Amino acid sequence: TENEEAKHKVSEEASYLYAPLAHKLGLYKLKSELEDLSLKYLEHDAYYMIKDKLNETKASRDKYIESFIAPIKKKLEEDGLKFHMKGRTKSIHSIWQKMKKQKCDFEGIYDLFAIRIILDTPLELEKVQCWHVFALVTNMYQPNPKRLRDWLSVPKSNGYESLHITVKGPENKWVEVQIRTERMDEVAERGLAAHWRYKGIKGEGGMDEWLTSIRRALENNDDRQVIDQFKMDLYEDEIFVFTPKGDLMKFPKGATVLDFAYRIHSNVGNHCIGAKINGKVVTFRHVLKSGDQIEILTSTNQKPKRDWLNIVKTSRGKAKVRLALKETQVKDGLYAKEMLERRMKNRKIEFDESTMSHLVKKLGFKEMNDFYKQIADETLDINHVIEKYQEVQDHDRNLLAPQQPARSAGEYSFESPAEDIMSNNSDVLVIDRNLKGIDYKLATCCHPIYGDDVFGFVTVNGGIKIHRSDCPNAPELRKRFGYRIVKAKWSGKDGAQYSTTLKIIGNDDIGIVNNITSVISKEEKIMMRSINIDSHDGLFNGNLEINVEDNTKLNLLIKKLRTIKGVKQIIRL
Repeated sequence: TENEEAKHKVSEEASYLYAPLAHKLGLYKLKSELEDLSLKYLEHDAYYMIKDKLNETKASRDKYIESFIAPIKKKLEEDGLKFHMKGRTKSIHSIWQKMKKQKCDFEGIYDLFAIRIILDTPLELEKVQCWHVFALVTNMYQPNPKRLRDWLSVPKSNGYESLHITVKGPENKWVEVQIRTERMDEVAERGLAAHWRYKGIKGEGGMDEWLTSIRRALENNDDRQVIDQFKMDLYEDEIFVFTPKGDLMKFPKGATVLDFAYRIHSNVGNHCIGAKINGKVVTFRHVLKSGDQIEILTSTNQKPKRDWLNIVKTSRGKAKVRLALKETQVKDGLYAKEMLERRMKNRKIEFDESTMSHLVKKLGFKEMNDFYKQIADETLDINHVIEKYQEVQDHDRNLLAPQQPARSAGEYSFESPAEDIMSNNSDVLVIDRNLKGIDYKLATCCHPIYGDDVFGFVTVNGGIKIHRSDCPNAPELRKRFGYRIVKAKWSGKDGAQYSTTLKIIGNDDIGIVNNITSVISKEEKIMMRSINIDSHDGLFNGNLEINVEDNTKLNLLIKKLRTIKGVKQIIRL
């Protein structure tokens, strides 16, 4: 029902956006409520299963908490500390998350409850007393050193301060103990409202910065991207690293040297080649760890590449890389255009914008920028471009010269859908670049190349599209428009290059891309235009766009590519 859908949508929003936001703002009570409510509607059975189990075990749990607290209480009173204690059960949502993460049932969750010790102490004694309580608890019960969380020395960016330790209580049960002061507890429970009541708190700058970035992101209205990044920024644990001068900087867990470089300055990021961490040289992909002291290494020859977007983990870093890529692309494009015009001028060839845009389309580019980028990257040979330009220029001039009247469609002999396309009992359209009066194009759905079995299809505006006989659209065209199909064959070979795409699937072995490109580079008269590889779970899936003279050369290349270690399948698109 519509009502159910609306509930579902609101629950997803609460879980995806509002609960993490409440968490970041320090409103933990609200965060837990939102998470539990969203779970109630999104995973109804899990919610009620945990709720019922908690109700069943409430009495024994309360009794256990009482026995755990008693000796701590006695010792704290003996030491004359002012305090109060709370025992609380973890939220249904966090128990469910643990069950999923640890792949176990309700009974397998060991730390179902947390004990909070809240001290009433003046500001200057806060840390001393918290660590004093920490020492008492860990003397009494065996701690798990891996589960120590110290947000006392370095508070979280939302102002949260607390000491968390997991200890082994009676009956060998693990219990989380949180140690904090009244002030820290108010900041944690009431979030920002309490946070700004106290002056001079560490982390306030971080909070301001974080809120500013949220406001800016929402103003820019870049919804999906912002929320994904925002969610990552909210949930990731933080790490703390140092500049060579000893300044402390905070990053999300998983941040790299490149993130650090961009935090210092865009120019440092753009020219970063690596770093010295604690005196040891590492690459810019190196993942940072808390406590690292980092000195960035730069080179004037370095410039940002597209794959840097996968290396930087912070939203600020990604934005700076995108900006640098845009600027680089514009610069490279202008440089490539200037170089092409200069080469043409040297060869006394007139540069004409319309002929150039005609050529760019003919070479299969949708954007001028992509065309100039490939010239700048040297994946497109400038001499080859000039030759093609002259051919297009000559062709365009011939079209403007007086022509024979175009043959009417009536002169073509069409076949019925049942006939074989290449049968020889009627007129055949000969595909020849120098053909006058007939406007034909190679279909982009199947990219026919010289030597393929082909047929012509008369389009609405009178031009003819050449399709491969095994084109995925061929059966539909024959069935619905049999009367518009004309037989076709290639004329004598003229050395033209045809664009085609191969889909390569295989195991993601080291150096597989190098092996593929080196096989192609050894082939005469085959030019690689682009390679786009997506690697996922140990498999890679790549599209390889090449220019080739005919299908014999293409089939030979496919055979060679199949022999490469790791290549499983090659499909011509």
